Amino acid sequence: MSTKTNACRILDSLHISYTLHEYEWDENQLDAFIVAEKVGVMPRQMYKTLILRGDKTGIIAACIPGDKELDLKTLAKASGNKKVEMVPVKEIQRLTGYIRGGVSPLGMKKKYPLYLDKTVTGVNPVSISAGKRGLQIFLDGKDLAAASGAFLADITNG
Repeated sequence: MSTKTNACRILDSLHISYTLHEYEWDENQLDAFIVAEKVGVMPRQMYKTLILRGDKTGIIAACIPGDKELDLKTLAKASGNKKVEMVPVKEIQRLTGYIRGGVSPLGMKKKYPLYLDKTVTGVNPVSISAGKRGLQIFLDGKDLAAASGAFLADITNG
């Protein structure tokens, strides 16, 4: 099995149970629907991590189900911003230590405020990136909420 990532080490240190799932990835097929199919979960269980910049708070992260779209206005309000926008892909690695398609809500190189869609607490398992492409962590949604120290909020459309 693959070597442990920062996200795995965080879960280990908190004694949170999880499993790792490897899959073949392709640069052109990194969306949540494809990854969910490859690891055998529903897209609603596949949580994607997005990196944004708020006009007042600076960098924040959001983690939402793969079958939903982020509601920027709701996230802005929840995070104390008037507006938030996605960070350009070229900045993601510098900010988080992760590359697009491998951004985990756990273990970023800096601890940014994380807003986790509140539906996560009813999902088991939830699948998140382990911090590199081709590797997913499955864990209970309640454990993800606890491990991440995230703010739970209703931040999706639909």
